[in-house]
Amino acid sequence: MPAGDADRGAVVMAAADCAGCHTDGKAKGPALAGGAAMATAFGTFYAPNITPDKVNGIGAWSARDFHRAMREGKGKHGEYLYPVFPYAAFSGMSDQDIADIWAYLRTVRPSTRPSHAHQVKFPFNLRLLLLGWRTLYCRQGPLEPVSGKSAEWNRGRYLVEVVAHCQECHSPRDGLGGIDRKNAFAGNPDGPDGQKAPNITSGKEGIAAWSDYELDDMLTTGVKPDGDYLAGGMPLVVEGTSKLAAEDRQAMIVYLKTIPARPSTPKKGAAGKSLAGGQ
Repeated sequence: MPAGDADRGAVVMAAADCAGCHTDGKAKGPALAGGAAMATAFGTFYAPNITPDKVNGIGAWSARDFHRAMREGKGKHGEYLYPVFPYAAFSGMSDQDIADIWAYLRTVRPSTRPSHAHQVKFPFNLRLLLLGWRTLYCRQGPLEPVSGKSAEWNRGRYLVEVVAHCQECHSPRDGLGGIDRKNAFAGNPDGPDGQKAPNITSGKEGIAAWSDYELDDMLTTGVKPDGDYLAGGMPLVVEGTSKLAAEDRQAMIVYLKTIPARPSTPKKGAAGKSLAGGQ
């Protein structure tokens, strides 16, 4: 593991919207001390306390434990983590970014708030079943650059698909809760907690009409081209993307504008079934 930089880690964590899940904002809970309930078709999940408290947080974890959670989706004792924690995306992070996040988390104020236990329906409460899910939907390892694409495009792909994990909310799901890759980024009318996540592909039903300036304005202020503000979980996402360097936001825009145009996902029952989430 490389040495981590806490200042860089704060920026990466913000772009990944970790606080959006791991802080109970509605109840004004302590930062990163555990999130509010997230209802899914498989049960109700709670993001845990990830402050450095040694009893109720991850203060007893090692850097290697944390790296394994991010890269392999496994907890301190090797248990499979539920993919409401989007490790299928975070697995693609670089070793450096993971080390930087870890360095930042060590600086957070510890909280003794206990984590809520998940309330998972049978048979999904049997974690061994996650082995099959992981085989189908999770590809481990740092995201490799695409040959023939520019450094800017590859940087944008990394930020969109790995760090900000935009596809986790903006894609429809199949019956097992995995992303429908053929329709990735085409929107999910039944996203996390019933929030509608719109189409963000390059087509006319997505962001084709948006200029680079308008997209950057949205990623920094949350204001859409029509003057309306983003709703749902997106204001928290924008808090993070606004902290990125301007060239990183531009890289995200470059990549988003190359995502193949797809029709928006129609509203139907299976579209909302999700074991994975994010804000």
